Amino acid sequence: MSDNSTFPHPVYKDTVLAPLFEGAKAHHVDAFRMINQAHLVMLVDEGILTEETGQKIANALRTIDKEIDVSTLTYTGEVEDYFFLVEAELKKRIGPDLAGALHTARSRNDMDHTVFKLGLQKRADQLLQSLHGLVNAMHETAAREKETLIVAYTHGQPAQPSTFGHYLLAASEVLLRDLDRLMLARQQIEKCPMGAAAITTSGFPISRQHVAELLGFAEPLENAYGCIASVDYITGLYSAIKLIFVHLGRVVQDFQFWSAFEVGQLYVPNALVQISSIMPQKRNPVPIEHMRHLCSVTAGRCDMMVNTMHNTPFTDMNDSEGEVQQAGYATFESGGRAIDLLAAFIPALSINEDRVAKTSDAACITITELADTLVREESLSFRQAHEIAAATAKKVITEGKSLADAYDDFHAAFEAMTERETHLNEAAYQQAVSARHFVNVRKRFGGPAPTAIEASLERQAEHFDQLKSDFEQIQTRKNKAAQMREKAFGALLNNRGE
Repeated sequence: MSDNSTFPHPVYKDTVLAPLFEGAKAHHVDAFRMINQAHLVMLVDEGILTEETGQKIANALRTIDKEIDVSTLTYTGEVEDYFFLVEAELKKRIGPDLAGALHTARSRNDMDHTVFKLGLQKRADQLLQSLHGLVNAMHETAAREKETLIVAYTHGQPAQPSTFGHYLLAASEVLLRDLDRLMLARQQIEKCPMGAAAITTSGFPISRQHVAELLGFAEPLENAYGCIASVDYITGLYSAIKLIFVHLGRVVQDFQFWSAFEVGQLYVPNALVQISSIMPQKRNPVPIEHMRHLCSVTAGRCDMMVNTMHNTPFTDMNDSEGEVQQAGYATFESGGRAIDLLAAFIPALSINEDRVAKTSDAACITITELADTLVREESLSFRQAHEIAAATAKKVITEGKSLADAYDDFHAAFEAMTERETHLNEAAYQQAVSARHFVNVRKRFGGPAPTAIEASLERQAEHFDQLKSDFEQIQTRKNKAAQMREKAFGALLNNRGE
């Protein structure tokens, strides 16, 4: 039985082809136009097509762009997708032979992966710009809060004093490493698949380097089989993005904990809280919850992209194309929202100094420095000093008193351990258990003392400047490529005031 149907099956049309067409309309039209222009310029420059043929095709492409508003089109099944729509329109205007000449030495295979890389470049660059804004917000707030004391927690319990600036620099240091990974992944989508054609390049004397240059890529991706089969540009990029949101989610979770009533060391201003509809005492910092779920959703979307590539064949396949690429774009939407919100949230925060002081005192979080001081000033072993400090802290916590007022308890613990008087007077003891003193003496490399914070800020700024410079070089190359492509394509147009 012969099959004479010319239109796709209605279900196939509705479930696959129409959604793909809509996706191409929304996301890939500009990339297809760029590829058509760059490929045509290369074919003429390499003598594969004559200038006359190139001029006719160029004018027809420009006319199609002017006359057809792609955004208004509805998929009918007459052509498979946007690519074939352009080819069909070319045939109407300049005939099938000339229209087909544009497709010399290329395939949908190399075109598609080039389209997808161009789409990912644009979105990755927008994400990078947002992340740069977040780094700036972290650094500016860290500089402002470099002497603002906080209680640092380990295992959910008060541990030692630090500063808000020190904490933020820890988070931004991770973010800078994440940006290193993202930039490395970004570099992998700077290699152009065009010229690979179906899978083995072409017998025509094409210049893959010229097309890559016109499209703003750094260079062609070398192996033609890999151009249409490898998906590491997808898995690498989304893996790098996932790490960013896994790591930022941990910071967001700390903000949730710190702002809880029972902890209360973080104050979220009124503009970033919501009240309860029934409980008038409530101040709910709900942006924290939104950031947390946006980070989790974004990380999950990254997993979806990577997992979709799992156990797929190493060849050209739809599992890495069309709908999959479009699904992945949601990652950049949710991720961008999370980053923008966090970049506005961090500078607006302040630390509740009274609550920090009370928790510091009640939990004896400076007791480590008392032990250190005994080692330095009393020539004790750290184990001896630790036992004395532990006995002092136990007494303070049991009796609910202030560590600063527990000199007599310390004195008794010291005598019991050493069988002699301490050299520390009450003033020296109070300094040893002061949170400010605790921070100020920790001025080693990477510590929380103001001088150490300033040095860390300077080193991070150098790292960040290099990342921004690398990013700017990519943007400069892409801008130059756009100018070059437009000039070369314009030269092919006839003199009709185009």
